[in-house]
Amino acid sequence: MIFPFTAIVGQEEMKLGLILNVIDPTIGGLLITGEKGTGKSTAVRALAELLPEMEVVKGCRFNCDPSSEGLCTDCQGRVERGEALEAERRKMRVVELPLGATEDRVVGTLDVEHAIKHGEKRFEPGILADANRNFLYVDEVNLLEDHIVDLLLDAAAMGVNYVEREGVSFVHPARFILVGTMNPEEGELRPQLLDRFGLSVRVQAIRDKALRAEILRRRQEFDLDPEGFSKRWRPQQEELSRRITEAKGRLAAIRVPDEILERIVTLTSQLNVDGHRADIVILKAARALSAFRGKEEVEPEEVRDAARLSLGHRLKRLPFEEMGAERERMEELLSSL
Repeated sequence: MIFPFTAIVGQEEMKLGLILNVIDPTIGGLLITGEKGTGKSTAVRALAELLPEMEVVKGCRFNCDPSSEGLCTDCQGRVERGEALEAERRKMRVVELPLGATEDRVVGTLDVEHAIKHGEKRFEPGILADANRNFLYVDEVNLLEDHIVDLLLDAAAMGVNYVEREGVSFVHPARFILVGTMNPEEGELRPQLLDRFGLSVRVQAIRDKALRAEILRRRQEFDLDPEGFSKRWRPQQEELSRRITEAKGRLAAIRVPDEILERIVTLTSQLNVDGHRADIVILKAARALSAFRGKEEVEPEEVRDAARLSLGHRLKRLPFEEMGAERERMEELLSSL
């Protein structure tokens, strides 16, 4: 049994960051930083119960989207033979990438001997195959080995996983929602990977005594009777799942006034944020947030909330500047939006 998502006390920003990525998977994932024991892993794993279903090619091992042109080698071969691709519904998942995973475990392996003897490709899918159109969760992401980070960066940039051995190749889509958790005391994250995360949040231990006591009560109840505890929280789980599904349905209809675009670019230009990825992420997160709140168009409130989630890991710190100075500058700009 997994601790219910809605039973987690506090940490609202972290929960919201995860929810927004369910509503719009193109936001780019979430990086969660914080000290040990603050519910980071619990929240990510609990998210699995709330995930909606998606339409995939029936029988496909790689969750190929029947409405997309980016198909795996197997599905593409069926199309070229004139076969119709049937669709089925499959629930999204949270796929975990362990720190000690080998390159073959991540990208998959090709049986070259089988291909030579029988003239057909035999591909053993890896973690990237399981993660396609799902959440890919990496605990202690800052401790990943560099060559595994390079594989993730390549797949995230291209949206495909290409495996070739001895002239035999296999391709499948690899569009995953990357979620990483880390304790900054154990080391920093490579800048290239840091920039790949759409959103980021910092979590801290709750200091309020009443809330800390409530955490103890809920944890004790769950440990003593996981099934009964989950049953008591089922109405809240179902309500949140319904809200997420409805938000996904209305996302495309959310209007974005030109005034909102102006506010976003004014903010990012004044903060001297590199590139344009931050602007795009703020816009996507604000649209998803508006859909989640039941609105018909993005308003300044959504821009402010989305910016806090989108800019935290992209702010520049000047030499000899205090760690929180750049955040204070951002908050001053947000208050004027």
